[in-house]
Amino acid sequence: MEELEEIEEDAGLGNGGLGRLAACFLDSMATLGLAAYGYGIRYEYGIFNQKIRDGWQVEEADDWLRHGNPWEKARPEYMLPVHFYGRVEHSATGAKWVDTQVVLALPYDTPVPGYMNNTVNTMRLWSARAPNDFNLRDFNVGDYIQAVLDRNLAENISRVLYPNDNFFEGKELRLKQEYFVVAATLQDIIRRFKASKFGSTDSVRTVFDSFPDQVAIQLNDTHPAMAIPELMRIFVDIEKLPWNKAWDITKRTFAYTNHTVLPEALERWPVDLVEKLLPRHLQIIYEINQRHLDHIASLFPNDVDRLRRMSLIEEGGTKRINMAHLCIVGSHAVNGVAKIHSEIVKTQVFEDFAALEPEKFQNKTNGITPRRWLLLCNPGLAELIAEKIGEDYVRDLSQLTKLHEFVDDDLFIREVAKVKQENKVKFALYLEKEYKVKINPSSMFDVHVKRIHEYKRQLMNCLHIITMYNRIRRDPAKVFVPRTVIIGGKAAPGYHMAKMIIKLINAVAHVVNNDPVVGSKLKVIFLENYRVSLAEKVIPATDLSEQISTAGTEASGTGNMKFMLNGALTIGTMDGANVEMAEEAGEENLFIFGMRVEDVTELDREGYNAQKYYDQLPELKKAVDQIKSGFFSPKDPDLFKDVVNMLFHHDRFKVFADYEAYVKCQEKVSELYLNSKAWTKMVIRNIAAAGKFSSDRTIKEYARDIWHVEPSDLKIPPPNEPRDAVEDKTPNGTAA
Repeated sequence: MEELEEIEEDAGLGNGGLGRLAACFLDSMATLGLAAYGYGIRYEYGIFNQKIRDGWQVEEADDWLRHGNPWEKARPEYMLPVHFYGRVEHSATGAKWVDTQVVLALPYDTPVPGYMNNTVNTMRLWSARAPNDFNLRDFNVGDYIQAVLDRNLAENISRVLYPNDNFFEGKELRLKQEYFVVAATLQDIIRRFKASKFGSTDSVRTVFDSFPDQVAIQLNDTHPAMAIPELMRIFVDIEKLPWNKAWDITKRTFAYTNHTVLPEALERWPVDLVEKLLPRHLQIIYEINQRHLDHIASLFPNDVDRLRRMSLIEEGGTKRINMAHLCIVGSHAVNGVAKIHSEIVKTQVFEDFAALEPEKFQNKTNGITPRRWLLLCNPGLAELIAEKIGEDYVRDLSQLTKLHEFVDDDLFIREVAKVKQENKVKFALYLEKEYKVKINPSSMFDVHVKRIHEYKRQLMNCLHIITMYNRIRRDPAKVFVPRTVIIGGKAAPGYHMAKMIIKLINAVAHVVNNDPVVGSKLKVIFLENYRVSLAEKVIPATDLSEQISTAGTEASGTGNMKFMLNGALTIGTMDGANVEMAEEAGEENLFIFGMRVEDVTELDREGYNAQKYYDQLPELKKAVDQIKSGFFSPKDPDLFKDVVNMLFHHDRFKVFADYEAYVKCQEKVSELYLNSKAWTKMVIRNIAAAGKFSSDRTIKEYARDIWHVEPSDLKIPPPNEPRDAVEDKTPNGTAA
């Protein structure tokens, strides 16, 4: 069976946390019996496959559909047109968007089963198709062959996923993708609304008053922000609603989730590009902005700087549309994804908006589905937990607190340690097969897997590896707690520094792994092509989870939760959901180190001076000098000069400032690892505290506070049982 499972390709249709979160949310919504749909793009090529050649990342196309996809069903009967370009005609009857180019959106449906409740929801992904008369409507087109070949231009919209995580690339094709998914989805939603009994029609027109009571649309970051002007266009231009009524319905329909505070990640589309591609939408955005600014001017007369800060349009240089501002103004709820992140959103990033409407801003701490991230990937641990507290915890993860009763149970402690050891042996065999390195399964598996980014500070981990290496070499006889350090993740193809970081890790690994003095005490592995299916293997085998972003930069993180649930201990900063993990488990049960958000702010105020730390910390100086001198790149001593230069002169994420605290904290980790029983007891306390981080809890909060829908634990009978019995019990005689 496992051999068969290995053959299936990952559907790598997202970059990192954002796409994976959506997948966990779909699982939870189905399990909670919510009538929910996930909409997206059916990319022909997902996130690239990563190959490591000579220590460098090389990208290969992810042709995931090569052997077909048995889980999807094409639905040509629901194909819909999407318009681009053209111009706007104004008349007495209103605005008309004319002379457009049409691309067809073909939906593919994938079933999303709830856990043991006979509920199956739908994920609908759109694929771009050229209409059959594409380029042939022009009677003057003599080149029929070229016209047919040009169909590719339209169909390129769903060809490939942009591989940037936490970085905005303002390309026309990307904006086309964003509008494509939005326009197709909104038509689909309105078709469904009109077909239901709620879309009451008086021969001519649908009454849309009940629309927000029947439809809730959650914007997953700003990528689908064009849905706001698009719904306004449908209501005002097509359905002929008055502006104010359309705007009220639109605002009550949308809610926006912010997923990052990094300025380079915020979407700011050039006005010229939007004007060319979506001329009517630009007019609508201008109108939204005008009314929004009029409102603010009435509340704060003569405060022109506030108007500038809060405008949807950024002046200066090329005019741009701030999509986050559009989302805030066009939504009835805005949320961050962890307590600390939601505070930063309210008090720093969007402080003017929060001052205006504080009730609009909420927190919804992220979660993960325990079905995939415990039952499926770690059956040994799941079974062990079920033996102690029953099987109900799978649908109510808060029940894990019952494990606190067994923290001192010697048999349970041994069994938890045994499951971890079995997972490690299995993963060690996988590593030896794939990487031809001998792994010591009793060494501490120290794992840092996530997208490669400066803010995630894989470089700080690298400096710690070099420091451990130097300590072993200086005193080979001294007891050293053996470690296997595993780092993995993809770098965006255009992100030079991230690619240099991968090369550096591999260069350090080459030196460490081939030094006979070090032997089996320290091994370093760069895990190639990190993806969901590989996460399912490495996470259950991990002892130490690295969550070491600079405080205030990681909105939430979800990998941190997966490791906690699978019996790893966390070394981390007070950032993202780490803060709430420490709150749940007790700070003494995590290895927390380094600057807090306040310290980072203070350091920015006085000016971060990397040189100071280099001068004061001999071990840091030695490690940096080795990188700089070419100790790890003897054939090209200057190879890492860009990395070193960045660390000294423009390190926004202050690696040197947290280095000393990190290394000291790592010493405490090693010390505890020597005492297997104390370590495992801490593991049990962590698992017992992981219940909050189920995506079921997250989705219940969205349902209650934002969507205003009730989860249903009504188990639909399987299709082979008569339905009458259930239907009779349903109020008002309507089927559940």
